[in-house]
Amino acid sequence: MNHRIGAKRLVVGAHYGLYDWIMQRATAATMAIYTVILLIYFFSAGNFSYKGWTAIFSMQWMRLATFITFIALFYHAWVGVRNIWMDYIKQTGVRLILYVLTIAWLLACAGYAAQILWRV
Repeated sequence: MNHRIGAKRLVVGAHYGLYDWIMQRATAATMAIYTVILLIYFFSAGNFSYKGWTAIFSMQWMRLATFITFIALFYHAWVGVRNIWMDYIKQTGVRLILYVLTIAWLLACAGYAAQILWRV
């Protein structure tokens, strides 16, 4: 009986590996670039008050850049948490419930972020 173990084994599964690796790096790069831009903009403005923060986020491009960064953050979190659930939760039903709860939480966070950004 050949179980195809060894160098010629049959590899099966979700095949998320490379795509997730690339997306984790892309979302991390997005967040890093945004952080540098935000820090440069904030420290060059010199207005360290609530009024200064609202002035930064009153511009439409900054709101959009912030929301894109939040989406990158939420996707980054989804990939990481999903991999944790896949690795450590073996019962399929429990894992599915955790997936749904995680997605619901991240979507709620995205909606709340949009509400905050466009309310300023």
